[in-house]
Amino acid sequence: MAEKKTAGNKSKAFTAEERAAMRARARELKAEERANKNKADGERDVLAAIAAMKDKDRAMAKRLHAIVKDTAPDLWPKTWYGMPAYAKEGKVVCFFKSAGKFNSRYATFGFEEAANLDEGAMWPTSYALKELKTADEKRIAGLVKKAVA
Repeated sequence: MAEKKTAGNKSKAFTAEERAAMRARARELKAEERANKNKADGERDVLAAIAAMKDKDRAMAKRLHAIVKDTAPDLWPKTWYGMPAYAKEGKVVCFFKSAGKFNSRYATFGFEEAANLDEGAMWPTSYALKELKTADEKRIAGLVKKAVA
């Protein structure tokens, strides 16, 4: 089935933000081979992605970056669809999606299938964040620790 096009030949299926995220992911895949060989390159890319965020998102992302590094130093930082992410054996375990990424009312800290969070037949894979308090930071550290166990 042919995709409908609008004026300017742009797809109606994806927003500008979604198209930008897909372009970012294509660039990341090209850079991923290099970053997988050098942890410092992944760290640099994550810090650049964090620096580009708006103030509130940037503050949360910096704190989450520190929590993940302290809790699971073996995870490799990398960007994933332009977002800070942390991988084990090349597979994303957890990520931060800023509220500004898709003009959402909250940021998200999420886990992918490589995370060992399975609990019964159903469990949460992402958490909405409007701010980070000490109790939230402790809970996230516990989840990250469990995810990599």
